[in-house]
Amino acid sequence: MFEAILVMSVGAIVLGAALGYAAVKFRVEGDPLVEKIDAILPQTQCGQCSFPGCKPYAQAIARGEAEINQCPPGGEDGIRKLADLLGREFKPLSAEHGIEKPKAVAVIDEQTCIGCTLCIQACPVDAIVGAAKQMHTIIAEQCTGCELCLPPCPVDCITMETLHETVETWKWKYPVVTLHPAANLQ
Repeated sequence: MFEAILVMSVGAIVLGAALGYAAVKFRVEGDPLVEKIDAILPQTQCGQCSFPGCKPYAQAIARGEAEINQCPPGGEDGIRKLADLLGREFKPLSAEHGIEKPKAVAVIDEQTCIGCTLCIQACPVDAIVGAAKQMHTIIAEQCTGCELCLPPCPVDCITMETLHETVETWKWKYPVVTLHPAANLQ
């Protein structure tokens, strides 16, 4: 019995060391420009930009394969931030990708919902909770307002409600600059 525990422990230590070495040896560095671009994008994962999510769109922008004006949820503010970051000229939002809308959240009429789960399958951020043939509901804090749950709903029980800016939801729209202490000038 003791020998079996000892053999398993030694095996776990050897495999753990091998995995640790492989993680260090084969580490893939991320592109810092892609990370900065992705931080500017709204993270709605809506696909309106012709890419499956914000990260692939950020990678395409960094490679020069996509324009900076393809993100309706990011709006003109997002385009301006991307133009400043990349040193490119500002372009208005591309009409073929949609129009800028106010931030919204999906709401399910729970009396009308038939529990088909089509909206759950369409949600890219898992903001819908429910089970087959049961009522579904939206987790408002996780909903990005991408509207991808609207088309698959066979009974049209999902609506989008605009989020109005309140003291709790207001965000500073200007860059935050880190202040450093001045050098001692004596």
